[in-house]
Amino acid sequence: GWNVAAGRWDAVTRVGAVAMTTAKLLPAPLVTAVTDLGRIVIGSDDVPRYDRGLPRGGVRRRPREAADAVAVYVPSCIGSLFGPAESSQGVREAFLALCERAGVAVAIPEGVESLCCGTPWTSKGNPRGHRTMADTALPVLRVATRGGELPVISDGVSCTEGFLHLTDGAGFTVVDAVEFVEREVLPLLTVRRPLESVAVHPTCSSTHLGVTDPMVRVARAISDDVVVPVDWGCCGFAGDRGMLHPELTASATRAEAAELAGREFAAYASANRTCELGMTRATGRPYRHILELLDDATRP
Repeated sequence: GWNVAAGRWDAVTRVGAVAMTTAKLLPAPLVTAVTDLGRIVIGSDDVPRYDRGLPRGGVRRRPREAADAVAVYVPSCIGSLFGPAESSQGVREAFLALCERAGVAVAIPEGVESLCCGTPWTSKGNPRGHRTMADTALPVLRVATRGGELPVISDGVSCTEGFLHLTDGAGFTVVDAVEFVEREVLPLLTVRRPLESVAVHPTCSSTHLGVTDPMVRVARAISDDVVVPVDWGCCGFAGDRGMLHPELTASATRAEAAELAGREFAAYASANRTCELGMTRATGRPYRHILELLDDATRP
């Protein structure tokens, strides 16, 4: 089933997004009861548990031409499955707006709606599906990047890590959107609406890839009061793991949530949509991608 999904990923994410939006329109206790019944009948490792804190579905990814592009942007499929936080533009729109504001051209490749970094298959031990996705993604990226001449940008740090594994040995350069913006875009922007304070949640992948420092530097560009909790750690959401086993996220985030409860912040930031969901659930505060906050702070 996972291998079939890899070959029809656009349809899979569209069905998932419609399901999320439909669930958001229905009474939450009803949807939760249905998923709880499914977990009893089918199993808690196969049926996610719905809760009212989950967002509506996201918007389908679309290609974008740019003759003078300096990078190829692949919006994460998780952003087309899970919509942004309430009243937020989402990281895809934020990244494109920041690049446009700075005069930095990026292209989104044809066929982007069917692309994925491969993490859903590696995380579930499905190498066959991962190979199927690689067979789909690599030719698209090879054409879009002119044979590897342009870097590939991903807006979810765990997706960036996934693309690094997917393209390993294929001659591509993969850069996370936070690192790209901090280096290429931020120096060309003017902060017009600084925030009083920002709490930053690093992620496992931002630590692995060295993206935490760029994320903190972006936060410090928009606020003089930036805090990374001493007790931060893996949120335990891990793609769909937080929906399959909510108790895992609750346990993993307990210490960090307790530390953050000691004060109120103007904004809460991370760099991965599912980590944002996990931390929002843990703290009751709306976590957003750091680039969404930067977009807000630099709008004319």
